[in-house]
Amino acid sequence: MAGPVLRFAFVITMCMVVAAAPYAEAALTCGTITQKLAPCLPYLKSGGSPAAGCCGGVKTLHSMATSTADRQAACGCLKSSATSIPGVKMGNAAALPGKCGVNIGFPVSTKVDCSKVK
Repeated sequence: MAGPVLRFAFVITMCMVVAAAPYAEAALTCGTITQKLAPCLPYLKSGGSPAAGCCGGVKTLHSMATSTADRQAACGCLKSSATSIPGVKMGNAAALPGKCGVNIGFPVSTKVDCSKVK
């Protein structure tokens, strides 16, 4: 009789542990991302050299994107922002991380599949 009772108690305990586990949620919001990258708009539209404030924002975001969920959220935000802000040149957007000395681990492109970003 103790065997089934112990198994039941184990199953209940495991269900409670799983239910209490935090869900993978991005800490970065699109609002934070666009705020940090706002100084980059002149570069994104006209090229040249990105401003110091722009690269500072890129580096800050890179350090904030610590999880897969964060990086996927950043990818999705960058992808949607690139298509919704008039005048953004995708070549400039793609080159921005490199110009700021940052490797973000995925291409800045409207064609990237953000679900595959790790």
